[in-house]
Amino acid sequence: MTERMGVAGETLSDAAPSRAGAAVGEVVDALELEIVLGRLRPQVRLVEDELMLRFGAKRHVIRSALDALVAGGLVERRPHRGALVREYQADEVRELYAFRADLYRLAVAAMPLPFAPEVIAGLAAECTAHESAIAEGDLAAVIRHNDAFHHLFFAECGNRFVVEAVRRVDSASRAIRSYRVGDPVRLNQAAREHRELIAVAAEGDRARLAELAVRHILPSLHLYLDDRAVLDERVVPEGRAEVDEE
Repeated sequence: MTERMGVAGETLSDAAPSRAGAAVGEVVDALELEIVLGRLRPQVRLVEDELMLRFGAKRHVIRSALDALVAGGLVERRPHRGALVREYQADEVRELYAFRADLYRLAVAAMPLPFAPEVIAGLAAECTAHESAIAEGDLAAVIRHNDAFHHLFFAECGNRFVVEAVRRVDSASRAIRSYRVGDPVRLNQAAREHRELIAVAAEGDRARLAELAVRHILPSLHLYLDDRAVLDERVVPEGRAEVDEE
């Protein structure tokens, strides 16, 4: 049966304080954060009436927000069931991450190396902010600074279409990446990998940079597939996807 609950038995309307007249962007940001943090798990129903009450918003605002989440790959609509947090099957996750890895390699191939000092400084600043957020346990800030780091990094490819494609595929993988967000050990691993990416970008080693960029996304992929293996007999542990590294 499809769930209509948030975390530990909370209803959607109780999951966060209500606000008066929230705009579409505010609703999108709030729900996206809860999905990424794992507070809204796959297959949880997003009921319009409950969301209207929670956000103090009109129905058209909630519907527009859900449309945006559907477009971003975080939510799906099903006949007679409405909007649900999207659940990716194992084969979909493998395909998504294989495409994501290819995009990362394409972006790195177009980057001017080594990175300019001002770019390195900007990446280092976001990396420091990300590490501070991890230390403080501020998961919303962790996600914000992680996204900012990746945006700055991939913007260096100089191709707006590649940058937008990376943004879209990263957005689609948010629910999968939530498996890494709540684990301090894995968050610190990600922070160390950010530092390594900066060092290699400063050195100008393109092959190593592409390898690191792809390796950086593998932990959340493996965690998600391992979790699916527990829930679905059709997914066997030895069948875990390995994104080819070059």
